[in-house]
Amino acid sequence: MAAAIQQRAELQHRIWQIANDVRGSVDGWDFKQYVLGALFYRFISENFTNYIEAGDESVNYAALPDEVITPEIRDDAVRTKGYFIYPSQLFKNVVAEANTNPNLNTELKQIFTDIENSATGFPSENDIKGLFADFDTTSNRLGNTVADKTVAWLLY
Repeated sequence: MAAAIQQRAELQHRIWQIANDVRGSVDGWDFKQYVLGALFYRFISENFTNYIEAGDESVNYAALPDEVITPEIRDDAVRTKGYFIYPSQLFKNVVAEANTNPNLNTELKQIFTDIENSATGFPSENDIKGLFADFDTTSNRLGNTVADKTVAWLLY
């Protein structure tokens, strides 16, 4: 119980810290969409990793190269989870390179598109489509230049 309270306090502190960092460049509604989108991306990444690893400590999905994922593995995961995320697309891996990745925003946009498209042709397709529609990493509301638009601040 104490861990949950501490975790909630840390989350609240981090959200306020982010809000103070970007105040003026992103309005309240957009800010909320970015924060909730980032939290959701983190959640589904961790949830997907837990599913793949299935409690087996010898498996580290995040460390696997994308190339080892066969179409059968991908399709089986989509049938079970409703979506698919390659190891390189996991929140954990994106965050690890966020501060040094000048293409972060466009890569995030592609990752979100890939997650949504992974459900195409499966029963979960309608549930997954548009999940990241409000998380527009290329929006001019974030700034005028690529450097201004970076959402790396959101991932920490």
